[in-house]
Amino acid sequence: MPVRSKENFLIFGSPRIEQDEIDEVVASMEVGWLGTGPKVARFEKDFSAYVGAPYAAACNSCTAALHLALVALGLKPGDEVITTPLTFCASVNAIIHAGCTPVLADIDPVTQNIDPECIREKITERTRAILPVHFAGRSCDMDRIMAVAREHDLKVVEDCAHAIETTWKGRHAGTFGDFGCFSFYVTKNVCTGEGGMVVAAGEDAIRHVKVLGLHGMSADAWKRFSDEGYKHYQVIEAGFKYNMMDLQAAIGIHQLKRVEQYFVRRCEIWDRYQDAFAALPLGLPAPEEPGTCHARHLYTILVDPDACGVERDEFLARITREGIGVGVHYLSIPEQPYYRERFGWTLADTPHAVRIGRQTVSLPLSAKLTDADVADVIEAVKRTLNA
Repeated sequence: MPVRSKENFLIFGSPRIEQDEIDEVVASMEVGWLGTGPKVARFEKDFSAYVGAPYAAACNSCTAALHLALVALGLKPGDEVITTPLTFCASVNAIIHAGCTPVLADIDPVTQNIDPECIREKITERTRAILPVHFAGRSCDMDRIMAVAREHDLKVVEDCAHAIETTWKGRHAGTFGDFGCFSFYVTKNVCTGEGGMVVAAGEDAIRHVKVLGLHGMSADAWKRFSDEGYKHYQVIEAGFKYNMMDLQAAIGIHQLKRVEQYFVRRCEIWDRYQDAFAALPLGLPAPEEPGTCHARHLYTILVDPDACGVERDEFLARITREGIGVGVHYLSIPEQPYYRERFGWTLADTPHAVRIGRQTVSLPLSAKLTDADVADVIEAVKRTLNA
């Protein structure tokens, strides 16, 4: 018999939603202000205060946030942006949609983050920016990355999709580079269903992002329907439709209030996994670096077929039959046919990312998990390896 029945299947990344979020959404619906409005403004203010960035702009996804940040930098067609091969496709797609050329620098096999020395090796006369991804909630080495950026006069856009609580030496991820971009997708540590945020130190930079994110209309154009009276807007550049709705912000406001509470719960689950799997032939997450905070967004194990006696994809099939939902974060970018065909990338270009991408499995790590859920995950992993 499987650990859990089909009717009791444990969904990977299921969010913890409480009554405050539900009440806030209902209140928005009763008032009738569903689109971008005062709750988005409040969420921006709360989030900027949490991460310690002076300014923030909410949008409808982290993908949109990355695109807006790159466009706001004024990059030109043919400019190269260096990023990691162990990431979701959105990181690379944002570079492409901004008219730039993505360049992959391999990862450190221990931290699974982009290797600063590999960044340095990939710099050419066309390099204009670096897009580091704080993978799984672990901060990239921002001291070394920013040193490379200063040395070569490069812009930096941080992909913080996994890194809301993440800090590097006491400073929040997303506040080192020119822009930091966050995700509030349904599986994230703070969720709004869909949603994203751009943060920056400069008011002009965020104003530019907000204009780009709402059709290129002059700032605060969303207020044209408020009780302050109709305001004419001006279209000052060709923008996009990337704005967040009040319905989304209504969820995020209360999720953010409990971000530290949920973080503590995920740490408890993380520690239980580390203890339970210590004697198994699995690759486990490395300890966090001194002076940093790992956001505990993804708990990824490595299934090396030589050590475990099972291929990663067979492991996925077996544990799913046990009633446990899992994820893969990620097959490396060069594994995807579109990028290989367009850019000529080969698997040999980024060997560490390719190896880890072929072995990685993400286990459930939501604050919604009960102790019984965690026990079921642990039992399912052990049974899967012993099958």
